[in-house]
Amino acid sequence: MPDPKDLKELEVIRDPLWDNIRLDRPALLALDTEAVQRLRYVRQVGHAFLVYPGATHTRFEHALGAYHLTRRALASLEERGELDRVPDEDCLAVRLAALLHDIGHYPFSHALEEAGFPSHEALGVAKLCQGELGQRLREIGGPAFANTLGSLISGKSASALQGLISGSLDLDKIDYLSRDARMCGVPYGTVDVDRLLATLTLVETAPGRFEVGVLEKGVSALESLLFAKYQMYRNVYWHHAVRSATCMFKRAVRGAVARGSVTVAGIAEATDDGLMEQLITRDGNALAAAIRARRLHKRALDLSASDVPAVSEPWVTDDADLLELVEDALAREVGLSPGDLLLDFPARSSMLGVDLPLRTRGGTVERLTDAGRSGQLGLPRVADELYRSARRLRVFVADAPRATLDRVPDLLTWTAAELRARLDARQPLLERSTTR
Repeated sequence: MPDPKDLKELEVIRDPLWDNIRLDRPALLALDTEAVQRLRYVRQVGHAFLVYPGATHTRFEHALGAYHLTRRALASLEERGELDRVPDEDCLAVRLAALLHDIGHYPFSHALEEAGFPSHEALGVAKLCQGELGQRLREIGGPAFANTLGSLISGKSASALQGLISGSLDLDKIDYLSRDARMCGVPYGTVDVDRLLATLTLVETAPGRFEVGVLEKGVSALESLLFAKYQMYRNVYWHHAVRSATCMFKRAVRGAVARGSVTVAGIAEATDDGLMEQLITRDGNALAAAIRARRLHKRALDLSASDVPAVSEPWVTDDADLLELVEDALAREVGLSPGDLLLDFPARSSMLGVDLPLRTRGGTVERLTDAGRSGQLGLPRVADELYRSARRLRVFVADAPRATLDRVPDLLTWTAAELRARLDARQPLLERSTTR
């Protein structure tokens, strides 16, 4: 295993967001592999380019940005002498984990995980041990190095630096919020990056156990990160046209898999355009063709989460098979064909979640949580309201429905078992006289 101190920087890449990104030898070895190069052809924000034409940036650029910010964070910690207790191997691992954290991503962002496909983290961790990338990682850090990276990417590492990869302050968030806002051309994703990185610290939260935390003077910068996340979800990630295309894509891929035109394994290795070409030419998929032509389903219902029953069952986000059955049953009731009516109620309950240590000016340690901190971190205390403001229940349709859909919100109060029983009995879902 080479000494990490001897792995000198070899290349500089120009980046529109962070200017110069310096790549050391381990990063270059990993970068020039098929698994990583594939990310050049996977867009970072899925179908957002159909609304924001500049949003064609890729997971590859984001991976470089996360790596760059990790190097900056480590440099900040080193300047304060806080890395003395951290092995050099951990610093190497966290840099490579930042670079490789998205190698398992499907085409078009998180859509297919919403559609019930395995998580991209699990796919990525498996890829670390396979093929050319697996060989490169063994050359860089030895036979156990891929497992070390996998623990960091999956959030299971005991390393003091775990919080740089997964947590309230992970550098992945800082890059994607800043980069997505820049490329979409919107002013919503502003994060005080320099201040945030300068106030990172390692906090001893138990005897001999250290975690990534923040100094008290960095709390305002942390709030900028949380508010940027809220604004980007409300205005970009959950924009109605983006969500319409996403719902259509999910149905298109699920249908193609059911017909055997594509496989789940093949999708995991595909690129955005490669998968779309398969859906259109091999599967003859009308939904995919409509997305490419930007003939998106329109909103027949669009409600704020505040107008939806407060107690909603999770099947709408957690059970893609049942969701599809409900969609097609509703379509039949209002005179539409299967796939012509799509139900969307995206969830991200941890949107403004916080859980990290805070070192006060007096040297004491407190825990920042979703309850906030009096006089310091007020945003989490209104997180529920902001989340409801960003989240919307929508029904997208290809054509005008023949009946009203104002009873759809009531379906969210039904359990999965109750809905399946009603579907099995072929009972209508929108009847006002519905009994449970």
